[in-house]
Amino acid sequence: MKNTALTDIHIKEGAKMVPFAGYNMPVQYVGINAEHETVRNGVGVFDVSHMGEFIVKGDHALELIQQVTSNDVAKLYDGKVQYSCLPNMDGGIVDDLLVYRIDDKTYMLVVNASNIDKDWDWISKFNTMGADMKNISDRTSLLAIQGPKAAAALQSLTDIDLASMEYYTFKKGVFAGIDNVVVSATGYTGAGGFEIYFDNANAEHIWNAIFEAGKSFAIKPIGLGARDTLRLEMGFCLYGNDIDDTTSPLEAGLGWVTKFNKEFNNSASLQQQKQEGIKRKLVGFEMIDRGIPRHDYEIVDANGNNIGRVTSGTQSPSLQKAIGMGYVKTEFAKEGTEIFISIRDNKIKAKIVKPPFNK
Repeated sequence: MKNTALTDIHIKEGAKMVPFAGYNMPVQYVGINAEHETVRNGVGVFDVSHMGEFIVKGDHALELIQQVTSNDVAKLYDGKVQYSCLPNMDGGIVDDLLVYRIDDKTYMLVVNASNIDKDWDWISKFNTMGADMKNISDRTSLLAIQGPKAAAALQSLTDIDLASMEYYTFKKGVFAGIDNVVVSATGYTGAGGFEIYFDNANAEHIWNAIFEAGKSFAIKPIGLGARDTLRLEMGFCLYGNDIDDTTSPLEAGLGWVTKFNKEFNNSASLQQQKQEGIKRKLVGFEMIDRGIPRHDYEIVDANGNNIGRVTSGTQSPSLQKAIGMGYVKTEFAKEGTEIFISIRDNKIKAKIVKPPFNK
């Protein structure tokens, strides 16, 4: 199992460690609910250094990324970030990812930890044009500082004007005295904040500097458990749960990152799917009756007929109610539709709602 550059610190801080995507990661420190609330209302720090980073550069970098991703990379400008996915050739998704445009010939792709090797092999397979690819995952640390107080807590560490940064943009600069740090106004929580990328060698120094600067804002370390409840309250997809090699971007509600003004891997068949209409759809739902929906639970209609399956579910700390996401037949996808989750052979009532759950 791999460690991040900060694993020893997490253990010293008393984190509960679990194996995740081949890494030894902190799932919680004091408890998921308390950590969730810290991020929603204040500021918290996630070590997400298990994520993968690839640099793609050269005269053919744009051409390669345009072919393998569904979104239109030509729309990016220097310092802009784009959410996208890597379609496979069978109508599914290899992975979802972020594309960073550093300049017109240099891009950084940020991919899911469990898919680093798979994504690298997939993209390499299409690199017939000779773009220069470098996998910098093992030497790169990534911290997500999330919450409404993130900008104020971090501002003393950098000359970059954090409060004025637009969502999904990034800047490179000095952070905590370290040069060449990427500061990105992105995150997976819906609570606002930043993600910062830097060399492993500087991880401990930057971690300590953030906690010193954030002391008066009651900054806390946060585990992956709260990251999951926070992202689910926003209706953000988790690869391996809500999207995978068998789910199409259109079924998953990712039509907004699937641009048919260009050709990309499997674009013709996805365009055909769009024209013919999808047969199932990823929806959000909240429980009416008591019960917590879990991954792979069956979704049924009033007569007990199978109409889909749960992909993610939890008891929402912010809303104090059980929520979930899942695929259902399209005719059951309308907001307000009553559905039932099969929990231990009982039909537990729920209704379709439009994410984000936490408005």
